[in-house]
Amino acid sequence: MAFVWNEFFIKPLLNLLLFLYNNVPGHDLGVAIIIITIIIRVIVLPLSLKSARSQRKMKRLAPELAALKEKHKDDQQAFAKAQMEFYRHNGVSPISSCLPVLIQLPILLALYRIFREVLTKIDPSQIYSFIHLPEKISPYFLGFLDLSKPEKFVLPILAAGLQYVLAVMTTPIDKSKNPSTEQKMNRQMVFLMPLMTLFFAISLPSGLILYWIVGTLFSIIQQIIVNREKSKEVIVRVKKRGEEEEIVVEEKEEPQIKQLS
Repeated sequence: MAFVWNEFFIKPLLNLLLFLYNNVPGHDLGVAIIIITIIIRVIVLPLSLKSARSQRKMKRLAPELAALKEKHKDDQQAFAKAQMEFYRHNGVSPISSCLPVLIQLPILLALYRIFREVLTKIDPSQIYSFIHLPEKISPYFLGFLDLSKPEKFVLPILAAGLQYVLAVMTTPIDKSKNPSTEQKMNRQMVFLMPLMTLFFAISLPSGLILYWIVGTLFSIIQQIIVNREKSKEVIVRVKKRGEEEEIVVEEKEEPQIKQLS
C-alpha cells in the first residue's frame, strides 16, 4: 500500500511541483501550486461539471421536494420512498457532489505530506531523471508568505469565506417551517463546512490552504457558468384525432437559477 501511495501520488505530485518551480518566473512555489491546482481541476472537469449540473437541478427542484415532504408529513417511511423515486425520476443524486471531493482527497493528503516532510529534505531517488533537483527550494509565495508553515489570519479567513459562498450556491435549502432531517443537515452544513475549513486552515501548511483556495475559487466560477447555462426540456405529447395520432414536440427553456445576493 505504501508503494502504491508513493508511486502514484507522492512522487508524481512532487516531480510536477519541482518541474513547475524550476520553470515559473522567479521560481515562486506559490505560483507552482496555483498551476498544479488548475491542472488537477481541468483533469477532473468532466466529473465536476456533471456534479455542478446535478447541484443546480437539485436547487431548482427544491420547492417540488418540499411539496412532496408536506404531502407525506405524517409518514416518514412513505416520504423516504417517494423522495428516492423523485430523485430517480428527475435524474439527480443527493450525493453526486461527494465524488469530486473524494477523488481529490488523496491529492490533498499527498500535498500535505509533501509540504510537511518531503520539501524540507528531498530524497533524490524520488526525482525523475528528467527533472532538475534545485540545491535549495524557497518556500515563499510572492517573497513573503512561507508556504511550509501555517498562516493564521488572511488565508484561513479567505478559505472559509469562499467555502461559504460555494455552499450557498450549491446547497438546496428548504425554507418551510417543518424541514426534513436532510434539509436541516443542509442548513447546518452551509455554516459547518466554512467553520471546519477555518479550523483546519489555521493549523495546516499555507501551501495546502493556497491549493484549497484556488480549487474553491475554480468551483465557484464553474458553478456560476453552469447556473447560467440555458438548457431545454423536451415535451412529447400525443394527440388523438379520430383514429389518427399526432405527435407534438414542444421545447421550453429551463428556468434559470437565481443567484443569491
